Amino acid sequence: MNSHSVLRGRRARSFGFFALVIALMGGCDTSGCAGGTPGATGAGTGAGTKNAGGETEIVVDGYRVILAEPTKRVGPAPSKTGDTARAREQANLVRTPNAPDPEAGSFTLEEAVAGLGTDGTLVAEIGTDLGTMQCDLFADRTPNTVANFIGLARGLRPFWDARAGAWVKRPIYRDTTFHRVIPGYMIQGGDHLGDGTGTVGYAIPDEMRPDLRHDRAGLLCMANTAPNQNGGQFFLLDGAAPQLDGMNTYTVFGRCLQTDVIGRIARVPQFGGEENRPRTPVRINRVVVRRVRGGAANATPTRPIAPEGPSAPRGASPPPGSLPGGPVAPQPAMPRDPHGH
Repeated sequence: MNSHSVLRGRRARSFGFFALVIALMGGCDTSGCAGGTPGATGAGTGAGTKNAGGETEIVVDGYRVILAEPTKRVGPAPSKTGDTARAREQANLVRTPNAPDPEAGSFTLEEAVAGLGTDGTLVAEIGTDLGTMQCDLFADRTPNTVANFIGLARGLRPFWDARAGAWVKRPIYRDTTFHRVIPGYMIQGGDHLGDGTGTVGYAIPDEMRPDLRHDRAGLLCMANTAPNQNGGQFFLLDGAAPQLDGMNTYTVFGRCLQTDVIGRIARVPQFGGEENRPRTPVRINRVVVRRVRGGAANATPTRPIAPEGPSAPRGASPPPGSLPGGPVAPQPAMPRDPHGH
């Protein structure tokens, strides 16, 4: 190889390097940065751009570049047995309640806070695999939403369990996951089925207020698929999302102070596509509600209490085969609902 060939090779490599840098620093176009909404399938895939092939989503977040693409398969494909089992489980879900709501659609704040006393303001402690968050709950401004959240978290408000095919009372959020994460936008969780399709069998109305805007990281909000269709799923903002204010349907009902924890969860490696699903699930270990003088700023993490006995109820539903009487009868599936109720 002569000197001119070497020079051309160096120039080509330099050009390729700078082309890559420019591509990564290109930022988002208007549609790519929309981020979707917490409750609309196909509304967006998260902040970022896509490469020419359209297979890899690149999220530019400050100094971080997060590649969100499915892992390339190495070795044999998964067995059809596993796929068949998952399909059978989905077919056996009873998504539509076949019995009336025990609470007849009404659950008050007084019922939700029973036994918590009156000294201090209401604080929700959300413990996760990546840290603990202390969150002030806006019970004075959004009493119905806070009552619903507390009631579900404490196991006082019955919800419809599609796996059990029954109304149940247990702490719904314990051992669930954040099933959707978008850096700079939000993290979404609270689904007892674990895949974003779970509902609770009832809906509560929005509680929109002009003084509660989606204007900062840490805000605790309800996820839904349509106005006044809130249930159990929620999301936490990883940054301001003023576009949600114009939709006038995502109730802000609290604020978590540990925004660094939200940021860590939002930035875990994820698969590409519309669901922004983490490769490794980030668990919500538990949600503890208590009263604290001075609110979340004065709250300290509580010590986990071991469940009483091996069969203590947990939020995530047990597999159908482990339920008394075996799997429930198949029912027509409702339309896919990855983010709300």
